Amino acid sequence: MFKKPMKTLAFAIVLGALLLNACTPAATPTPAVSTQIVQVEVTRVVAGTPETIIVTAQPPEPVKVELPDSIVIGILQPLTGAHAVFGEEAKIGIEIAARHINEAGGIESMGGLPIELVTEDAGEDADSARLGAESIISKHHPVAILGLYISRMTAAASEVTDREKVILVADALVDSVTQAGRRYLFRPAPKASAHGATAVNFVMDIAKAQGVEIDTVAIINEDSAFGRANTFGALNAAINNGLTTVYQKEYPYDITDASTIVNEIWNSGADFVVQCPYFNDGIVFAKAFYDANKIPLFIAGMGASGFTDPQSIEALGAIAEGYTNTYSYNPAKDTPQNKKFVEDFKAQTGHIPTEAAGMNYYGMWILKEALELSGQMFPDDPLNPENLRSAFLALDLTSGPAIETYPADHIKFDGAGDNPDAFAVVLQVQNGEPKIVWPLEGAEAEVIFPRVDNTR
Repeated sequence: MFKKPMKTLAFAIVLGALLLNACTPAATPTPAVSTQIVQVEVTRVVAGTPETIIVTAQPPEPVKVELPDSIVIGILQPLTGAHAVFGEEAKIGIEIAARHINEAGGIESMGGLPIELVTEDAGEDADSARLGAESIISKHHPVAILGLYISRMTAAASEVTDREKVILVADALVDSVTQAGRRYLFRPAPKASAHGATAVNFVMDIAKAQGVEIDTVAIINEDSAFGRANTFGALNAAINNGLTTVYQKEYPYDITDASTIVNEIWNSGADFVVQCPYFNDGIVFAKAFYDANKIPLFIAGMGASGFTDPQSIEALGAIAEGYTNTYSYNPAKDTPQNKKFVEDFKAQTGHIPTEAAGMNYYGMWILKEALELSGQMFPDDPLNPENLRSAFLALDLTSGPAIETYPADHIKFDGAGDNPDAFAVVLQVQNGEPKIVWPLEGAEAEVIFPRVDNTR
């Protein structure tokens, strides 16, 4: 029996592989797939005589993935429980942003696809947040999710979103949120430590401008990673400003009596206090300072949760006057898009956008910009999670609706998912209304300093 040479077998294998490649589409096509013609030299046997031929083949063109009728985006926020006051505001901010985006033509690079929102309650702890993430992904398969305001809940949910390769645009501030190696998590807002530093730098800046000498500070926070991260930033800023920290305390977030801590702060001789509260504890402390009539030169909030939000002002009444807090959103930014957002938000709620609402409004617009860029960079498969992640990392925004509602004037993410150019602003309660007072450039009101009810 005549045996074919091994080279004939090699030809059959190579030719078969080329034909197979020519007939089988790539599993995850991207525009980076080469279309260069491949030439392979093989040897075959004809009538017992070996001869060399050139076999040519061209790899398949990238397969264009059919786009859906709408782009599903998830809202995963604490809508019940202790943190619902923040989650409800965040949800409203996202809904208004999605409406504005759709009214402006949707995602233009994808043929004007509209945004479709789906919502899930994240509850009030890490377990409920994790379950919420699993639920919204399994039921609705969103391209991206916005949430979850509370950092410990964000950390838990991000385990799920990263595993499922779903982009998470986070509105949580604790530094460690972006230090866990999550590939699909992006945080536009400034870190908690930056908020703490802002609170101290703001007071020192104002004191210097008004010729008020300040040497000592008391720093307190509720007992969570959020409070500690803010305090870490405040302590570093105190050192950098030559201050002596004469009192530092961490208290339970569900504290009901702050009189002992207020007395200790007073006895420490601190010139001013920097505090990181959430909601209820901020009210407890403000009332305790007022009832004891032992109020230092100034009380500055850090971390955006409490003192200057509408609910806190309503709960405290006149006691809220003069309190400040740092914010990741500037409701007074004088741009057309921000004015439109503030107007629509006030029409729906009766008050200006809060921290949670503002962060999620510009977070939605940043997501919109990433979707647009993904449609331009990867027109054949723009909703592929790897492609959308690449688009986020390629963003470099200095104009447009996202910038018009963002405190800083530059949005660009580093490898960890943070924007190095992010910074916080400061609001102060004046005549029952929160007003931007710092940075001084662009402030809508002059800061009241020292506090009008100071008793020293």
